[in-house]
Amino acid sequence: MRDWLSRGFHGEMAYMAAHGMKRARPAELVPGTVSVITARMDYLPQATPEGWQAVEFERLERPREGVVSLYARGRDYHKILRARLQQLADRMAEVTGPFGHRVFTDSAPVLEAELAARSGQGWRGKHTLVLNREAGSMFFLGEIYVDFALPVSEPVSSHCGSCSACIEVCPTQAILGPGRLDARRCISYLTIEHPGAIPVELRPLIGNRIYGCDDCQLICPWNKYAQRNPLPDFAPRAALVGGDLLALLAWSEAEFLQRMEGSAIRRIGHARWQRNIVVALGNALRVADDPAIVEALQRQLEQGSELLREHAAWALAQRPISPA
Repeated sequence: MRDWLSRGFHGEMAYMAAHGMKRARPAELVPGTVSVITARMDYLPQATPEGWQAVEFERLERPREGVVSLYARGRDYHKILRARLQQLADRMAEVTGPFGHRVFTDSAPVLEAELAARSGQGWRGKHTLVLNREAGSMFFLGEIYVDFALPVSEPVSSHCGSCSACIEVCPTQAILGPGRLDARRCISYLTIEHPGAIPVELRPLIGNRIYGCDDCQLICPWNKYAQRNPLPDFAPRAALVGGDLLALLAWSEAEFLQRMEGSAIRRIGHARWQRNIVVALGNALRVADDPAIVEALQRQLEQGSELLREHAAWALAQRPISPA
C-alpha cells in the first residue's frame, strides 16, 4: 500500500492516503478489534443468461449504447450488504451475547480485498480483485470487526497460473503487471472517482463505457463460475441496460437524481454523468457521423458547464472529416 501511494497510483482519491496505514491495522480504525469476519455477496442478477460475458462484450461494439458496469445496474450495494452484515452480527449476538463490533462494505479505510484474501475468500488476481474458484470475481466484499478472538481461517493459493488475459484486455493498460494497478488509467476510476477533465489521450480508449468497466472480469476464465443472486435488489434498472446515449444525456439534473435514487451511480452527480456520456458520444461520432449526436454536443458546447464545454469541443472534433 505504501508503495502504491508513493507512486501516485491512487490519482485524486485523496481518501486513500488520508488515513495512513490505519487501513492495514483494524484495531486502529476500531479500537478493541481482535478479529475480522469477511463476507462476500454475489451480484450477478438472477436472470443473467449463459454466455453473459459475450453479451457484455457485444455491448461495447454498439457505439450509441451507454455501458454501465454490471455491479451498478441495480440497487446500491452499500445499503444491501451493510444491512445484511448487521443482521448477521445481530444473530451472532443472540448466541454469544452482546459484543463490540462494526460492519463495513467499501465505506471506510479498510483493505477489503487483502482481508478477504488472507481469510480464505479467494486469492488476489493479477487485476488485484479477489478470485474464488466457485464464484469468480463477481461479488461484493464486506467485513465485521469484532472484539473477541475467532479461529483464523487460512488463505488459499493463487490459481491464475500463466494466464494474463486481464492484463492484455485492459483498454487503457492500467494493469501494469500482476497485482500492479495504476488507478489513474483505469476506466472505473476515470468515470467514477475522477472529478475533473478526463485526460485527452485516454478518452478514445473509454469507448461507450459511461460508468465503470468490467473488461478484466469479463475476460477472466474463472468467471464462468460466477454465481447469480436471487435478490430482486440486483435486478438491473431498464435505463441502465441498453440505454441510448442521447436519451441518457437528455436527463435533467432533477431527472438524474430521481432515476438514480437508491443507486450507487447517484454519488457521482449529474455533471460527471454527463461528462462521461459526452466522451462516449465523441467516440460514437468517430465511428459514424450522426447529425443527432452533433446537435446534442453543440447544445452542450453552448449551454453546458466549463467542464462539459471542454469535453463537448473534443467530442465534436472526433467527427470524421468529409473528403473535399
